[in-house]
Amino acid sequence: MKKIKSACSLAVLGVLSSLTFNAQAASATQIEKANQQVQEKLIEWRRHLHEYPELSNREFETAKYVAKHLKSLGLEVQTGVAHTGVVAKLKGDKPGPLIALRADMDALPVTEQVDIPFASKQKATFRGQDVGVMHACGHDAHVAILMAVAESLVKLKSELAGEVLFIFQPAEEGAPAGEEGGAELMLKEGLFAQMPEAVFGLHVTSSLNVGKVGLRSGPLMASSDKFTIKVKGRQTHGSRPWNGVDPIVASSQIIMATQTIASRQVDVTKAPSVISFGAIKGGVRNNIIPDEVEMVGTIRTFDQDMRADIKDRIKHTAELTAQAAGAQADVHIDHGYPVTVNNPELTAAMMPTLEAVAGKDNVVITDLITGAEDFSYYALETPGLFFFLGITPQDQDAKSAPSNHSPHFYIDEQGLPLGVSALTQLVFDYLER
Repeated sequence: MKKIKSACSLAVLGVLSSLTFNAQAASATQIEKANQQVQEKLIEWRRHLHEYPELSNREFETAKYVAKHLKSLGLEVQTGVAHTGVVAKLKGDKPGPLIALRADMDALPVTEQVDIPFASKQKATFRGQDVGVMHACGHDAHVAILMAVAESLVKLKSELAGEVLFIFQPAEEGAPAGEEGGAELMLKEGLFAQMPEAVFGLHVTSSLNVGKVGLRSGPLMASSDKFTIKVKGRQTHGSRPWNGVDPIVASSQIIMATQTIASRQVDVTKAPSVISFGAIKGGVRNNIIPDEVEMVGTIRTFDQDMRADIKDRIKHTAELTAQAAGAQADVHIDHGYPVTVNNPELTAAMMPTLEAVAGKDNVVITDLITGAEDFSYYALETPGLFFFLGITPQDQDAKSAPSNHSPHFYIDEQGLPLGVSALTQLVFDYLER
C-alpha cells in the first residue's frame, strides 16, 4: 500500500494552513439557490436507484443512468472504469487545483422489507443462491447526492476556482469471488493519474438523525481482513480419540489462544482491535472425529502497523497451537480494506464548513467505527475527509433504528439535501482561498 507522497503532502499542508471559512456571501447565496433547484431531482434519482439496485461489479444500468445525467451536464465522462465505474471532470472558469468527490454505487444481496412504493423487487444470483437485491447501505443516496452536486457545480462553473473529479465507484461492498473491483481497481487503472489535492466522501447512517453530521479526525473506520484457518488432524472413531488427532479440539484451542492477541499481546492503549471467528465447519457424524476443520473470521484494527503485527501473530499462534496438539494449521489471510483515516489538517480546515452548513450543534464527533470502507484507498494516496450523514427521522431514536445492511434499513429523504449542501460547500471553501 502506498503512503501519501511527501511532495504532495507538503503542498497540501501549506494550502490547509492558510485555509479558512471565507466563502463570499454572494457565492453562498448562489450555492444555496443551485442546491434548492435540484432537490426534486435528487429525490427522483434516489427513488429510481433504490427501486433498481444492482450488486457489486454488476452496476450496468446504474452506470448508464449516471453517465447519461453527467453527459447532459456537458461534462467529460469516462465509463467502464473498474468494470462499471463512471468518472467525470468539471473544469471551473477560474484556475485552481483538482479535488475529488466519491460516491459508491453497489447494492447488497438483501431482500427488502421496507413498505415504500419504490421498494426493490430485484432478484439476482449471489454465490450460487437466488437472492433479493436492496440498497440496504444507502449507496443509492450517495449516487443521487453526487449527481445533484455535479449539477449544482456545473451551474456555478463561473465561480469555481479549480477542477472537480466526480467518482461513481462500483463494488464498495466487495468484488465477487475471483474478481477485482472497487476503489483499489479504479486507482490501479489510473484514476489518480492527475493527483487530486484532496478527496471527499460521505456515507448515510441510521445511527444519526436527520440534520446531523458525524466525523472524527485521524482513524475513523477499521481495516478489514478475512482469515481462513484449516486445521488438519487424523480421522478416527469418536470412542477412541487416542488413535487419531482431533482437529476439533485443536481448533477450539486456537480460537481461545487467538483471543489473547487483542487482550494481552498488542498495546490496547494505542488502538483497539477485534479478532472474530464467524464460521466453523468440520465433521459429519457424532461418533467420528474428522480429518479437518475449517474456520473463517475477520480482523479489525485502526493502526496499519498493528494490523500487520496481528496478522503475523494469528499465523504464529494457530500453527504452534495446532502443533502442540499433534495437528497442522494452514493459515490464509485475505488482505482487505485499509484503515480509513481522515487527514487531521484537512479535517481541521474543513470543520468550519460542516458546522456552517449543518449548524455547530449538529456536527458530532463519532466513536471509532469497526466497519470498513474502501474510501480508505483514496485517502492513502491523497488527504481525505469522510463523514457521515444522518438519515433517521428526527422523531425516532437513532440508537434503535434498523442499521445499515438490515432489510429494514430506511432513509428519511429529508436528510439528503444536507449531503448536497455539505459537499458543494466543501468544494467551494476548499478551492476559494
